[in-house]
Formats: sequence, C-alpha cells, structure tokens
Amino acid sequence: LEAQRRYNDSIAAVEAERMAEAALAETPVSTDTVSGEVADSLKNAGLIARFGEFAPCAEGSEEFTTLSNNKVTLKFSNKGGRLYEAVLNDYMAYDSTNVTLFTGDENDYGFIIRTNARVIDTRDLYFTPEIDGNAVNMTLQLANGSQMGIRYSLPEGSYMLKMDIWQKDMDRVIPSSAVYWDFIWDQKMRRQEQGRMFEERNSALYYKFAGDDVEHLSESGNDEEKATTSLKWIGFKNQFFSTAFIADGKFNDGIFTSRSLEEDRYLKQFHAESTIDYDSKEPQVAGFNIFLGPNSYPLLSSYDDDLSGDQTLDLDKLVPLGYKFFRWINTLVVIPVFTFLGKFFSNYGVIILLLTIFIKLVLFPFTYKSYKSQARMRVLAPQIKEINDKYPGQDKAMERQRLTMDLYSKAGVNPMGGCLPLLLQMPILIAMFTFFPSSIELRGESFLWAKDLSTYDAIVSLDPYIPLITPYFGNHISLFCLLMTITNLIYTKINMQNTAGQQQMPGMKFMMYLMPVMFLVFFNNYSAGLSYYYFLSLLITIIQTYVFRKCINEEKVLAELKENQKKPRKKSGFMARLEEAQRQQQAALREQQKQRNKQQRRR
Repeated sequence: LEAQRRYNDSIAAVEAERMAEAALAETPVSTDTVSGEVADSLKNAGLIARFGEFAPCAEGSEEFTTLSNNKVTLKFSNKGGRLYEAVLNDYMAYDSTNVTLFTGDENDYGFIIRTNARVIDTRDLYFTPEIDGNAVNMTLQLANGSQMGIRYSLPEGSYMLKMDIWQKDMDRVIPSSAVYWDFIWDQKMRRQEQGRMFEERNSALYYKFAGDDVEHLSESGNDEEKATTSLKWIGFKNQFFSTAFIADGKFNDGIFTSRSLEEDRYLKQFHAESTIDYDSKEPQVAGFNIFLGPNSYPLLSSYDDDLSGDQTLDLDKLVPLGYKFFRWINTLVVIPVFTFLGKFFSNYGVIILLLTIFIKLVLFPFTYKSYKSQARMRVLAPQIKEINDKYPGQDKAMERQRLTMDLYSKAGVNPMGGCLPLLLQMPILIAMFTFFPSSIELRGESFLWAKDLSTYDAIVSLDPYIPLITPYFGNHISLFCLLMTITNLIYTKINMQNTAGQQQMPGMKFMMYLMPVMFLVFFNNYSAGLSYYYFLSLLITIIQTYVFRKCINEEKVLAELKENQKKPRKKSGFMARLEEAQRQQQAALREQQKQRNKQQRRR
C-alpha cells in the first residue's frame, strides 16, 4: 500500500508539472510587445519552476550513440539517457530482417527522483553522451555543479549490457529523506515469428524474487500482479528472445501488468514499476545488467556458473521446459544429448532423427515388456471368453471377476503389465512436448519442405478468417502434423489388433480413432520439429511392433502359461490384496441381499 501511495504521488506530481509546462508552451507571446529576450526569460523561468537545479538538462535535441559487438547492436538516446534500440546480429525475424527487440518508443524506462520541492522524471531530461571505448557515458550537469550520470558498457561477445548509475554532490539537491527512486519500464512486445498464435501464447512478463523462485504473469489474456517483497530481476519474455533488468542489489517491490494487443506488429504491452534504495551521499546509486538476447538454455544457465545459493539468477527459467517433474528430463538428458549431436551434425532434421533413435533405445526394454504383456493377454483371451460365457449376467459379475483374476494368478500374468511400461514413457513424451517449441536452436533451420522447424510447415494456406477454425486450427495445414496424424491412425489400428480379444468399453474403438484426429487440430500450429519428432517416434514404434511379432511366438507363450497353471504358485501381494478386496465386496453384496430379502418378507 505504501509503495502504491508513493507511486501515485509521484505520477500525480509529474503529470501536474507536465500540464503546467504544456500550458506555458501554449500561452501566446506577442513579438510586438515582448522582445525575444523576455520570451526566453519567461521560458527559462518556467523550466526552473518545474525542474529546479535540473533545468539546464530539460532542453536539448535528441542525439543517438551506438555500441556494438558481434552479438548485438545497441543505439542509445541522450533523451532520458536510455537504450533506444536493440538489434540481435545473429538472428532474423520472420520478415527476413535482423531481430529488433525494440526501437524508439516501443521500449521506455526511467527513474523518478524526488528533490525538496519537485519530482523529476529522468525520461524528460537530456544527457550529454560521450563514447569511451566499448562504453558510453550519459551525464547530467546540474545548475549548482552537481552531476549525475549513467554509464553503459558492452563487453565483447556478450548479450549482457552493464548499466551503472553514479552521482556527485547530489546531496545538495536531493534531501537525505529521499531514500528510494521509482523505476518505471514499459515495452510493446514485437512480433518476431511466423506463427503469431503460438508466439503470443509463449510471451509473458517474468520476475524473480530475491533468493526465491521465478514467477510470471499469465501468457493468455490480460493480467496484473503485485510483489511486496524484494526482486532480483524483471524480464519481458518473447517466445525466443527476452529483455531483462537484473539488479546488482535488488528491486524493493513490483507492480506488473500485461495487456494483449490486436495490432499485427505487436503481441503485448508490458508495464513494470518498482523502487530501488537510494542515498544522495553515495557516489554509486545503483547497478544493473540488462540481458538482451535469445532464450537459449545453455546460455542462460551459464550465467549461474559462478553463483550459488540465493545469488543464482535462474534466468534459464525463461525457457519453459515443463514442470519440475518433467523439466529435469530436458535439462539433464535431452538438452545435453541435443547439444552434443549439434557438435557433429549441422542439419537439425538429422539431429532430431538421431535424438529420436536414442530415446527409443532407452525406452526399448519398457516397450518390449509392454508388447510381451499384451501377447500374454491375447493368448489367454479364449480362456477369458470361456469364463465370461459360463458366468453371464450382472448377478454373476463377482464370480466372473474372481475366476478371471485366479486365471491371471495361476498363469503368472499381471493384467497391468502392459500399462506400467507405457506410463513410464509418459514423462519423456511430455518433456519432448515442452522441449521442441522452446528450442531456439531449431529457429530458422530448414529440413526437407519445412523452412523453419521452430514453427509450422504449411503446405496449404488460406487468407480469409474462418470463425472457429482460424482461432484454433489456423489458416493452413502442416505437412509434418498431417504425417504424424496418419501414422498415429495406423499405430492405433495396430495397437487395437494387439489388444484383440480383451474386453473394451463400448465406444472405445471410436474414441481411439478420434484422438489422432484431435491431435491434428491441436498440433497444427505447433513447431514442425515437434510434429516431426512424434512422426518418427510413432513410425519407429510401428516397426518395433512388427519386429516383436516376428520374434515373439505366441504358441510358445501359451504353452509357457499353461505350464505355469500346472505349477503351485504363490500369490503376489497385489493379487492377494485384490482377492481379499473381492471377498469383502462379495460378503457385502450377500449381506445387502439378505437385508432386501428380509424387507420383502415383512411386506
């Protein structure tokens, strides 16, 4: 509440002064009655009334200064002493130009300073720029000789821009009671990718609590949040690129808003407010690192190499790799293997193929065990049918179930044996679902007909907006997604053949074929790399299934199960508990039947 009150007071004061200046500027001054010197005096008086000691810095012409290295090209404006434009040298946008994170008024930030009688917004001041090697100094020379400035330095080969705010004799202007500055940052998030829908869905405002976890606003729709504890960094994240202010010390709090934009060129409007500690006698006001680069997990995680404990930045959380339970699969297995393969192969279509084969080899024991369990269930299907035919009807369901479980127990078959290996594969499937859409390595990489594996590979495109179809399916058909769907339908048919003879719920066959069609709608806007991976994975699974059919002789499996039935077999704990539960259920049903019979006799 105190932070909000301070902010409201600051904004109100700034707006009041701006209105006064505007009114002064609009007041006509007749050159017939007032000389030019008098007009200048009136104007200077107005500036002094509004800016006080900062008046000499309140007027000027906008000038630009550029810093660059092999990674980024940055343009700075002396108005506000701010970063005006950021261009990434190694990445191209969907319109074939270099990725421009922002330019001009798309990105605006500044600090609100409180003097004894005024509230000064640095965005209204004109700094004096000076190039110093790979750095630029922005200086404010105040009327009483006090100084304040911002130094930006750009190391070679880095996406990190260092920003240091310094001052000299500012205690003459700013009272000791001013113990904080307000920090305000606005940005219109540019669109960089071909697929707007997916890019918008993966853009959000992120922030990290000091010594704690990373949070973010909702990716879908408008959202706002207030943070009442200290923060380490604030970031505006696009699908593949981010801009983040990282404090050397801390931000004291935060007020964040995110608004979706309907403009074709922009995705969202982000706004962040915070405060930083301030002491007018200290020469160093504050320091920041400004990250301006790609959301590459190896790059972002490298910034924590020399940090530990509460000092870690956790910038890699800008890369959405799933919840903690699935994230470790990507960070410890998939990304290292993917990066390793990238050292030897330049074609990412080949790399995905090799990664798929690697994953399939890891999962091979589980896949084989699942198929063998299905084979056992198939050869027992005739005996199960005999039990069902001998004990038909709902009233004999318990007896039918008991004999079925007894058959499984004697044959040494676990009816859940085919499901458990598949469940163990699910975390990997989900991890891959989050990995491919977040992998910036695929961005701009072509394979076969796909020009960019990070977005959809449209073979058919339509221009008009079609209600219900365009918002969800898009105005295109992705070929890899279509191939994945066809392969999925074939796999579904084969899988249903493998489970032939087993009991299935009514309508299950229809649902099994409906799911691949639903995946076509769901994955049509996803990256071609993801659909390509699932296509390969399903294709290899189909090949494995036919190989297993050749290798596993079902007649031998049946003979083995019949031999197991002849042997005395100790029941497993699971089967014993299941039979005990059945006995208790049968006893309860008999007791209920007795009660009903008694009630009928009384009537």
